[in-house]
Amino acid sequence: MDLRRPEAADVLDAHERLDGIAIRTPLLRLDELDARAGGRVFVKCESLQRSGAFKFRGAYNCLSRLDRQAYPGGVVAYSTGNHGQAVATVGRMLGLPTTIVMPYDAPSVKIAKVRAQGAQVVLYDRQTERREEIAARIASANPMAIIPPGDNPFVIAGQGTATGEALQALSGTNVDVVLVPCGGGGLAAGTCLAVEAFRSKAEVWAAEPVAFDDTRRSLASGQREKNPRLDGSICDALLAPTPAELPFSINEERLSRVLVADDAQVLEAMRFAYEELRVVVEPGGAVGLAALLADPGALHGRTAVVIASGGNVDTGLFVQALQSTNHRVAA
Repeated sequence: MDLRRPEAADVLDAHERLDGIAIRTPLLRLDELDARAGGRVFVKCESLQRSGAFKFRGAYNCLSRLDRQAYPGGVVAYSTGNHGQAVATVGRMLGLPTTIVMPYDAPSVKIAKVRAQGAQVVLYDRQTERREEIAARIASANPMAIIPPGDNPFVIAGQGTATGEALQALSGTNVDVVLVPCGGGGLAAGTCLAVEAFRSKAEVWAAEPVAFDDTRRSLASGQREKNPRLDGSICDALLAPTPAELPFSINEERLSRVLVADDAQVLEAMRFAYEELRVVVEPGGAVGLAALLADPGALHGRTAVVIASGGNVDTGLFVQALQSTNHRVAA
């Protein structure tokens, strides 16, 4: 595994590599959202990205560089869903065999979409088995590259291009904050590098599920903390056991703040995104928006870009979000 620490220049390189490949997803703004959030908010809709999430960016930036002679078996990745979908999608585009290690309790829509891209899916019990060990066994049987969701410099750099696009589109606007969902921390780390690469002075904030705030606790303690459990939140995409090593080495130096949101607030944000912005956002992708809506004083009138990182949500859970009964503050 390549643990070379990526730099701002790597994001610029990934930005060029993804030009014409990744979708330049829209930035949406709404007066009611500004009023509720207490500042000016642009939502970067990575839920409309290829494979339904920002993860496509990192997967393509990484897999398109793969030495195929060294890895005749293709690639193996482990994922709760979005990284796996992205690797499977890019593998199909590039003609690479892909195997994705996923937990049994991953959303069924994510498992189905991985299989639909032609990938082999290996299911495991996240309570009793370690996905890294399973991937290592698979890779050793037939030389395959292991593509982790965070600990890879090309993956991190690729994820940062979402923020790079947003800053480029808002070049005439003073962006004060970029707020991103955080699981293993790859998106946050890439965002920190993108802010430097595109010469922005914006602070980078992360958002986590309230009971899975391993990055927030890690920043406080100065070492990577673990979540006490790996289930118990609807934000399935963010339930990493601990911050990934390489992203945390960047985030501990550059992240300015970590917000949290509970499941009820996330459901409300999903409903708001659909009813007011007309976009579908999955729970993990909505946690940043949820945290802002739950804390109207956080921005203090400043301008923020919020990454809505994915839209791969089971129908039943999305219906639950639309039926959520949290009180909504009038604009």
